Amino acid sequence: MAKCNICSKGVSFGIKVSHSHRRSNRTWKPNITRVKAMVDGSPRRIHVCTKCLRSGKVTRAV
Repeated sequence: MAKCNICSKGVSFGIKVSHSHRRSNRTWKPNITRVKAMVDGSPRRIHVCTKCLRSGKVTRAV
């Protein structure tokens, strides 16, 4: 499950192009971590991308 619970950032798809211009499908996965955060006043384990953690959208439970 590579999806952020806060911003719903998920897997994106594209095409890998080699030096000889041979094309194949590939995926980019977001940097998702499972953290213990405060959700509605109670601590809960959620999947969050590191961009949401750094920007302060999530308050971590201690």
